[in-house]
Formats: sequence, C-alpha cells, structure tokens
Amino acid sequence: MVRLQTCENPPKKLKPGNYWYDKVSGFWGKEGQKPCQIISPHLDVGGPIWDKASNGNTKVKINNREITKEELWMLKLAGVECEGHPHFWVSADGSYQEEGQKNVKGRIWDRTGMKLVCAVLSLPTPSDIANPCGEEVNNVSGVVPEQNTLHKLLLVGYSRSGTSTIFKQAKLLYNVNFSEDERQNIKFMIQSNLYGYLGILLERREQFEEESLIERRKRHSIDRSGPSGNTGQGDNKTIYSIGPKLKAFSDWLLQVKMSGNLESIFPTATREYAPLVEELWKDAAIQATYNRRSELEMIPRVASYFLDRAVEISRTDYEPSDTDILYAEGTTSSKGLASMEFSLPKSAQDGSMEPADQHDPSLSYQLIRVHARSLGKNGKWLEMFEDVKIVLFSVSLTDYDQFSEDDNGICTNKMLASKKLFESIVTHPTSDRMEFLLILNKFDLLEEKIEQVPLTECEWFNDFNSMISENNHHSSSISVFPTPPLAQRAFHYIAVKFKRLFTSLTGRKLYVSLVTGLEPDTVDEALKYAGEILKWASEEGIKPSDIDLSSCSNEVSSSS
Repeated sequence: MVRLQTCENPPKKLKPGNYWYDKVSGFWGKEGQKPCQIISPHLDVGGPIWDKASNGNTKVKINNREITKEELWMLKLAGVECEGHPHFWVSADGSYQEEGQKNVKGRIWDRTGMKLVCAVLSLPTPSDIANPCGEEVNNVSGVVPEQNTLHKLLLVGYSRSGTSTIFKQAKLLYNVNFSEDERQNIKFMIQSNLYGYLGILLERREQFEEESLIERRKRHSIDRSGPSGNTGQGDNKTIYSIGPKLKAFSDWLLQVKMSGNLESIFPTATREYAPLVEELWKDAAIQATYNRRSELEMIPRVASYFLDRAVEISRTDYEPSDTDILYAEGTTSSKGLASMEFSLPKSAQDGSMEPADQHDPSLSYQLIRVHARSLGKNGKWLEMFEDVKIVLFSVSLTDYDQFSEDDNGICTNKMLASKKLFESIVTHPTSDRMEFLLILNKFDLLEEKIEQVPLTECEWFNDFNSMISENNHHSSSISVFPTPPLAQRAFHYIAVKFKRLFTSLTGRKLYVSLVTGLEPDTVDEALKYAGEILKWASEEGIKPSDIDLSSCSNEVSSSS
C-alpha cells in the first residue's frame, strides 16, 4: 500500500478489492475487468500477471495478458496489425513491439484522435499525452468519478441525417468550447467546401448549357428564319454560357475534381483563387444554374451562405464564427468519432427550479457521435458501447425521395437505407439493454418539400394518404380541431412507421422527438427528453411521457 500510494502516479480512489497490475506498461484494473488506469510502472507490487486477469477473449496478448475486445479495437484504430493472434510488448509510454521482434514498431497513442477513442471506450491513456484532436473530453483518463453518474448517449444516423449539426449545436448549447485545433480544422473544411460546391455547379452548368444548345438546334431545324448555314456566335451562347477567363478556371477546377485531388490545392490556393470563385458565383450563368438547385441533389442549403462570402472566407486570417461552425458540413474527428460531456437540468419537468437551467452536478452526460460508416457491417462497433444506456437515431425527414449509392455501388432510396441501418442497430444483441429515441430531423425542409414532392415517392410510404376525408368534418355547433398541416401529418405518419417497425422487432416502445438541427431549442428539447427517458427507465413502473402517435387517425397516417 505504501508503494502504491507514494509512487509518482498512484491508483486513484483505491478501495478494498482484487486488482491486476501490468508492471511493464503500468496498466491497472479490477480483477476480471478491462484496464481503468495507467499507474507508475515497474513497482514491486504483486506477482506475475495472469493471462486471464482481465477476462479477455480476443486471443491477442499484451505483456502476457489476454486483452479485452475494447483494447483490441483501440489497437486496430491505432494502426496496429493484430491478425494471427500476436503477442505484443507495450511499455508505459505506449511504445510497442511484437514478441520475438527487437525493433519498436511505434507508439499506440501517437495516432491522431486516439485519446478521444480511448476516452469513449472507457480505456485509459497516459496523463502526460496531450489531446491531439482537440475534442472536449473532460474525463480523458476513462475513469468516472464515483460521486458522479455519467450517462452515455450514442448519436447515430445514415449519411447526411444531421448528426454532425446536432452534435455541434449541443456543444454551443451547453457551452462546450471548440478547441483551437477544431476551429482550424473546421476553417479548412469550410474553405475546401467552397470549391466542392462550385465544382457541382460547374458540372451542371455544362450539362444545362449543352441541353439548351440541343434544344435551340432542334428549333432552328424546324424554323429556319435566317440564311441557310448561318452559324453566328450568338447561336452558341445561352444563359448558361460563361466567358473565356472563367471557362478556363472552370475547366481546370473540374479536371482537379475529377482526378480526386481537390483537397490537394489547399490551403495555399484558397486565397489565390478566391476572386475567381467570387466572380464565378456572381456570374449570371452560375446563378441560373443555382436557381435550378432542386435538380442538384448534392448542393446543400448552406452553399449560398458560404459562397456569398468567398473572399472573406478565403483570407488567411478568417476565423469561423459559431454560426459558420454550425453551418459547416460534418465534423472533424478520428474515425468519424466525436465526444463531449455536458450536464442537464435536474428535471425537465420540475417547475419549482429557481433558474430553469439550474444543473445537477452529480448528473453528467457524454454525447458520442459515430458516423454510419464507422459502425461497420452489422453494427459491429456497437459492441464497444455496452455501457451506453440510450441510442439517439437521427433520420432526415427529406430523404424519402433522395438516392445514394450503397457499399456495393447500388443506387438505393436514402429513407430505405436509413430504415435498414435502424433495423441492424435495434436488432443487435448489444441493444437489448438500451433505450431508443428516434430523432426526426430537418422538419423545416420537409415543410418546403412536401408540398411539391409527395411522400409516396418512397415505396415504404406508399399507403400515406395526404387527403383528409370529408367524413372527418362533421357539421356541429361544437368546434372541431383544425386540420393539421400536411408536413405535420407526414411527420406523424413516418413516426408511426418507425414505432411499429421497432415494436415488431423488439417488442418495446420507441420514443420520438421532432428536431430542426439548426434551431437550438429543438436540439435542447430532444436531449432533455433523452435525459428524462433515462431517468424514468431506471424507476420501476414509471415511463416518460410520449405522444401516442399510434393513436393518430388512419385518415392522417394511412389509407388502410
């Protein structure tokens, strides 16, 4: 005990019990469990470590101990080759070498973002290793203070479902600062996206120009008003035509884009080409192309927000504002993984709280955002989140008529792809102990789209009835509820479809929250709702309030 308590890096909150200790690396943990700390190595404490000390079952060993699956994932993400069941020797600073090899192969924690990965997986890292990716992870040692309760919330969704916007909005809501590295990475992402947006517009400009010229030639062949063979310069110009200087820049940019090396011209070229970007964006041909943005699936609604400020954004001294960060597409993190800790009010329904936002310091939450690509096939990443109590699954309400290529290159409806991902997660064995909150996102865009594009564009929604039967309107002196707007009925219908799907797969109840990621109040409400679900799920016989969407009128939700 004296040796343990007086060493340079002693075990924290040491209590009576059985522990294992790896003298080479300093890894320390409770018997039968994964490591929870890294203490000073080479202490004369205990005897040789047992291969089953942490109850590992991976057939991979570190310093004679068979490691746990969380540690195996940590090694793989660090780039360590673990095939063939090797035996590694790892020192206290993270240097590792394979058994029988004399040369050190590298350091586990050198890889960018590994400290974040370890924190999310509740694995320790040396206390003197700086956080390279700048993520706000307060509990970087992976050890949760015993007086605090840390609830983990896993945020997932199909590509472009809005999880990155929700995550960044949460950071702004709960005053979790963006580090300098994060801001610099987001700045680079915003600047490079300028050229990505412009590349999409230039590709479609060429297509629209060619279509206009073909249509003009067809009309000319039918009605020859001028001399035969007249091919004046005016015949080759349309509203989608651009001048020689901009055409030369356009050809170069599209060539770089097609080669897949668009990011290679940054950051040095950003400032040099900014005036041309601005000139192109203001050109009548590009504006005419942008006016047909309903036909440009890859152009996000924030494109004009950034393109309008091309010169400002391209300056070397440009600093993204909080709004810029929120509007920027995606997050920058290791392997699509991002994490933050925050606290919520003591109770979302406690009207007696003196300020409304008074926080309970003993209740903290860790929001973990994982990109769909990082979940892997069959949701294998879920095995790393056994201690997660609730999954927040985000679905874009506007995906019902959108398509994307799957892993096999097959074009598939994005709502159906989201449904498939949802099914794979909720049926994963790890999910049995988790609550699920469905976040139906981008309601503001649904309100715009639903009036033009019917919900039945998605085959899963082919029984949606957008019309309200006259049978629902009874002549009476008693006032009746007004007919809900079409977007509201569509939201209820989609919620019911997912709720019924979830119940059929699990026999449990799915909770639903309506969100617009760019509106902080809706994100705040959804995360507070998640906290309420966790609170009541832990109390026998008490369930959180939830709109019983299944009771919606059949006329609203279905034609059946």
